[in-house]
Amino acid sequence: MRKQLVAGNWKMNGSRESVAALTEGLKSGAAELAGKVDVAVFPSSIFVQRVADTLSSGEIAWGVQNICTEEKGAFTGEISISMAKDFGCEMILVGHSERRSLYGETDAEVVTKVRHAGKAGLIPVLCVGETLEEREADKTMEVVARQVQVVLNEIQSEYLEKLVIAYEPVWAIGTGLTASPEQAQEVHAAIRQLLTEHDADMAARTRILYGGSVKGSNAAEIFTGADVDGGLVGGASLDVQDFLTICRAAS
Repeated sequence: MRKQLVAGNWKMNGSRESVAALTEGLKSGAAELAGKVDVAVFPSSIFVQRVADTLSSGEIAWGVQNICTEEKGAFTGEISISMAKDFGCEMILVGHSERRSLYGETDAEVVTKVRHAGKAGLIPVLCVGETLEEREADKTMEVVARQVQVVLNEIQSEYLEKLVIAYEPVWAIGTGLTASPEQAQEVHAAIRQLLTEHDADMAARTRILYGGSVKGSNAAEIFTGADVDGGLVGGASLDVQDFLTICRAAS
């Protein structure tokens, strides 16, 4: 049985005051969820130490939103996998649609970052999903399959032991639009089938999250899908009560 996971992507939001309040609130509310659902947050990198200090007791994991394809060197503004690990990060977001669309991140770069995370023993959360134009052109499965398959083809199995996949339809991120439970389950099932064709054991253990305007008001319905193993939450993760409601729905 796959344990549900709810992860909050804070993106480029927060201040010292708001991050302190958010992490303290999540820490207080996490006790009731212990053992029922895994919870993680992805703060902006400048707040990782503050988050680590508050959440060091272990109820909630934390990670970074991106890493560099290089392990060290003259790459101003970048964060290496070893830096993330040094600060206690357990997870790394890889290939988020905003990284792909705004910063031109390629499938090859995504592969390298997933490999770095796997080699370091951290959890890569591989983000995949289609744009509105691709969905309307009936290319959803083609796009998602390509984004998943390139990772399966290029990375050794031992580096995919902890892989998590997050299906995030780009048209539903920050728009208020949300895939229906049926639409989410359809794509999650297709991803599970791809994994099964690659490695049945891997398919059985890999958690596939849904992301795209997940809120406390719709989470329970979305999470009913047999292949939906939790959520990657954006805006709602910045509200303590809404995020905890989503976590309860997953548990």
